[in-house]
Amino acid sequence: MEWLGQWIESLQQFELMDWVSMIAMWAIGGLLIFLAIKKDMEPTLLLPMGFGAIIVNLPGVMHQVMEKVEIGGKLVEQAKLDAFGNPIYDAGPLSTLFGAGIANELFPLILFIGIGAMIDFGPLLSNPKLMIFGAAAQFGIFFTYCVSSMFFPEIDALSIGVIGAADGPTSIVVAQKLNSQYVGAIMVAAYSYMALVPIIQPPVIKALTTKKERLIRMPYEPKSVSKLTKILFPIIITAVVGVVAPESVYLVGFLMFGNLIRECGVLNSLSETAQKVLANLITIFLGITIASKMYYKEFLVPETLLILGLGLIAFIIDTAGGVLFAKFLNLFTKNKVNPMIGAAGISAFPMSGRVVHKLGLEADNQNFLLMHSMAVNVSGQIASVIAGGIILSLGLPLLG
Repeated sequence: MEWLGQWIESLQQFELMDWVSMIAMWAIGGLLIFLAIKKDMEPTLLLPMGFGAIIVNLPGVMHQVMEKVEIGGKLVEQAKLDAFGNPIYDAGPLSTLFGAGIANELFPLILFIGIGAMIDFGPLLSNPKLMIFGAAAQFGIFFTYCVSSMFFPEIDALSIGVIGAADGPTSIVVAQKLNSQYVGAIMVAAYSYMALVPIIQPPVIKALTTKKERLIRMPYEPKSVSKLTKILFPIIITAVVGVVAPESVYLVGFLMFGNLIRECGVLNSLSETAQKVLANLITIFLGITIASKMYYKEFLVPETLLILGLGLIAFIIDTAGGVLFAKFLNLFTKNKVNPMIGAAGISAFPMSGRVVHKLGLEADNQNFLLMHSMAVNVSGQIASVIAGGIILSLGLPLLG
């Protein structure tokens, strides 16, 4: 029974507050699993995040990385610290997966191929003016940056602001490139709130719109969009963004490459694979890898909790910005738009578009806003990536 004694001894190293913190993280993981299974809220993302959060907070799973340094002519073992002076913890295979897929930005870029393959730009190309709503809904990025700069260094504030892009891959890439010390918290906030869009957005939309406004119908009159236009669109967008915001060219490029696979007409099987197998597989890897940064000693600290709060504010401001911008336009236009579609301008595709469509049906079961909201939603996907590039152009010079 020697092993039992060793096991008990290993558990005794944890103090009461350690156990309380671990139990709190188990509860958070359990909540994410509950939302994924019971509420069917982005299960591909929340299920691995929740399960991973439980794994890394089990006693003895995470280990503090030690290193030997020479002090006074003797080799002494001490805790290894990162560039910011924080202890480094190892989650075994999850840390390996993090280094192989997130630290080098591989997973986010590959995921963009899958997302691009899912997107149909047809409704947007039929009504290009809807693209302005995607731009309006990015206000939360810069608002959150201004607020977070009061609490965090400039580089970290810029990285935190990108949570407002409502785009997990963009948040990861920007935070990694700017070498933020809060990459883990930023990833968790961005992906958690993306999955929680069906909970966050409806109260904000309803608070900012009247019943009369929610009843506004927008007949969908599809215009024929040629195959050539759909093929040229991703190529032209990539080229334009490469000139205007070169720091975001790979983000936009991979997104548009995925869309080109969809629209070219000669890679149908590859397009289906990218939309389903590739996107789902990478999302699962992302979810469980992100969970490696949910260790209680790193997660339950004031800075992380503040970032989560700022992330929530960013999503609320994004939603409000899109809705209010639509209401503002209605003051000057004859053909009124339903203000709710402005909320779909955040990059959480396709969750936000579905939320707006559902709210439209809730107000009037004959009010079909799906095509309009999806057009705005895909424009928000492009706008958020460009905004991420702008943030990078502001932050990279600060790194020297």
